[in-house]
Formats: sequence, structure tokens, C-alpha cells
Amino acid sequence: MAENDVDVAIIGGGPGGYVAAIRAAQLGFSVACIEKRGSLGGTCLNVGCIPSKALLHSSHKFEEAQHGLAQHGIKVSGAALDLPAMLKRKDKVVADLTKGIEFLFKKNKVAYLKGTGRLGTAGRVEMAMAGGGAETVKAKHIVIATGSDSTPLAGLAVDEKLIVSSTGALTLASVPGHLVVIGAGYIGLELGSVWRRLGAKVTVIEVLDRILPGMDGEVAKQMQRLLERQGLAFRLGQKVTGASAGSGGVALSIEPSKGGAAEKIDADIVLLAIGRRPYLEGLGLEGQGVALDERGRVKTDEHFRTNVPGLHAIGDCIAGPMLAHKAEEEGVALAERLAGQAGHVNYATVPGIVYTWPEAASVGKTEEELKAAGIDYATGKFPMSANARARCNADSDGFVKILADARTDRVLGAHIVAPDAGTLIHECVMAMEFAASAEDMARAFHAHPTLNEAVKEAALAVAGRAIHA
Repeated sequence: MAENDVDVAIIGGGPGGYVAAIRAAQLGFSVACIEKRGSLGGTCLNVGCIPSKALLHSSHKFEEAQHGLAQHGIKVSGAALDLPAMLKRKDKVVADLTKGIEFLFKKNKVAYLKGTGRLGTAGRVEMAMAGGGAETVKAKHIVIATGSDSTPLAGLAVDEKLIVSSTGALTLASVPGHLVVIGAGYIGLELGSVWRRLGAKVTVIEVLDRILPGMDGEVAKQMQRLLERQGLAFRLGQKVTGASAGSGGVALSIEPSKGGAAEKIDADIVLLAIGRRPYLEGLGLEGQGVALDERGRVKTDEHFRTNVPGLHAIGDCIAGPMLAHKAEEEGVALAERLAGQAGHVNYATVPGIVYTWPEAASVGKTEEELKAAGIDYATGKFPMSANARARCNADSDGFVKILADARTDRVLGAHIVAPDAGTLIHECVMAMEFAASAEDMARAFHAHPTLNEAVKEAALAVAGRAIHA
């Protein structure tokens, strides 16, 4: 059995793992990254963030060609869907980016080992190689970066044909007549939007009485109204109790979450999107005595160290939001701390983005969280309908809301529903990273006409002095 001897061995080549590998190599460590998928980038790049955004963009263009260009004086007739071409483009985007990570590994001299890793004894990772055979990696530091997997639901057997996870929803061979989405979170709304734009009837079932759990309540209400206007139907406060799949589709049993009469819903395809859970299968954590928390995540301290000396963990398999950019920052911080530097992750400024259209984006505290904590705050809100650039673009749904400490004016949170909200939110992220006040944001130049002027106006509105509303 061959044995590789390195400074840092990383199990998992997703956003956390591959970024940690590159940063560690930049800092002078010898690094091996072990990935069993056969391609780098993890769930995010292969079957998550990237392919879904490719389909969101393509489906948005298709809908715009059908319904959005006439108001601009552009007449289009005969616009037709070529689904195989759309899916092929999505696959090419994924392949190109995956190859890009492989290039970065070669550039930074990271050893890319294709195989399934398992914790061994005395600082070793035992691997079953993808091409057959076995190898061992001995390392001073071992990093678990194995990501997450779709959360299952009792009574629903995912076959990726009729009952699909987000993975299967990215590769449907035809547009379903009726797609039922279980879960009104980021993934469900994004993929539901894709297939609704392409012609499917879409019904979203959510066990809670609101969509987008965890986001600001006003954002959730606005997004529901806009998505309903686009054609999505919502069944809130409903739980799925069973499913029967046959040649004609899937018959779902649902009933009110708080009790009541059950009913049946027929679907051609069911998408299960109720969240994600840490993926730790086959790692041998029990044999090494690795401590887990109450939710089955690897327990770490503030330096990403587990209770086992030399063993670290980052990303979706530890506490915190399951977001690619959170995993990336943890990967960088861990590598820098291993090198004796002060790696930094500010969890108070992790942004969350829903890539529907309009987009929804959030950073920091919601109004609900501030009220629960008894924090006195001021609110500044500005409608996108009063933003000149949004009007020029005929794309003026939504608002920008900034929450600031009532005494110090420090920005505590920002919540946006708008075209390109995922871009706009980063001005707020940067402001919060440097502990800016709403006054600081309001007095900074914002070129005219831009969508970002809505952020400035919302900051002005915190002090009751918005100019254009």
C-alpha cells in the first residue's frame, strides 16, 4: 500500500476543502486533497449552486423572450424551448469550472487524490482509490470538509426520477406538467422558479406558515406575493405524510401541520427540498472518538479543532449556515491559523441570497431577531419603484431595508428584494464588516443612475431623510 506524507490532508474537494487546500499550499504547506466524486467543487459546483444558477439564468432569458421584451419595443415570435441545449450549456459551465479548480491545484502544487477517504490511526487517512487499490496519506493536520446531503423525509423514497432531490431536479428530461416542491426555502423556490418559467405548473408545500424560514419576515411576505404573481402556488402550514409513486406520477398525502383533514395532491414530479444535513458517512468518526453536536455535526472550537488532536473540520459538516462562501472563508481561516496567522471569519456578516427574480438577499439581524433580543433599532426602507435605474430597466419590484442601532446608528442588518439583490447586499456586508453606521452609508457617493442608490436612500431613511421617497 502506497503512503503519501504531507503537512495537510483534506477530505473533500468542495468549496471549503479546495479553498483550504489552495490557501494552505500558498502558505508553504504540502497538501493533499481527497475527493471521491471524480470531479472537484463538491455539491455546490457539481449539483448545486452553479448548475442551478445556470438554469435560473437560462430560464429567465426564455421567459423574458416570451413575455418581457415587448414593453421595450422588441417583438419576438416563435420563441421555443430547447431543453437539451439548455441542460448541455449548464453541464458545460460545470465542467469548465471543475477543470479550472484542477488547474489551480496544479498551479499551487496540491496533490489531487481521487478516492474515498476514511480516518485511520496515528494521523492517517486510508483511501479506497477510484481506479482500484488503496493508499494512505499521513498528515500533521487532517481536515474534514465533506459537506452536506439532502435531508430525507419519512414516507418519501427519493429515486431521482419521480421523487427527486435538488440533484435530480437539475436533469429532468422534460418539463413536468405539475411539479410539487416540498419545502419553501432557497432551493425549493429557485428550482421551482426554473421549471415554472419553462412551463410547469408548480405547487410549493411548506410545513411552516411562511416561506423562506430564517429570512426577514417582510422579505418573505414580499417574495411570496411576487412569486405568486409569477404563477407559483403555495400551500403553507401543510405537511406531507406519504407518497405513492406509479407510472402516472406521484400521489402525495398532505394534512395541516396543526391537525386537520388529509387530502391528496397529484404530481408528475415531486422535488424534496426541506434542507440539508452533514455528510459524514464512512469517515470512521466513531472509531476515532470524534465528538458530534446535538444535530449530528462535527463539534469544533473557534479554531476549527475537533476533540481529536490534529483533526479539524470546516464547512457544512460543522455548525453554521450551510453556504459555500461560509465554507470558503473557514477554509482560508483554518489554513492561516495552521500557519500561525490570525485567520478571521465574521459570522455576523454571512450573506444569504435567493436567486429567484427578483432576488432576495439578507445579512445580519432580522427585525424578528432584534425584537426578540430587546434591541432598540431604527428602520430605513426604500422602494425599488422609486429607483430611476430600476424604472429604466422595467424591473422595479422590491425594496431595500436597513436596520440600525437606535442609539449608535451602527448597521445591524440589511434585507433586500430587488433585481440583483445578491450584488447589492455586498455593499451592506462591507459596511457591517467595518462597523459602519447608516450615516456612513448614506453619505458615501452612489453614482446616478444605479440600483445601488436604493441602498443609499434606505440608509438615509434610517434618519427619516430619504430624498426620493
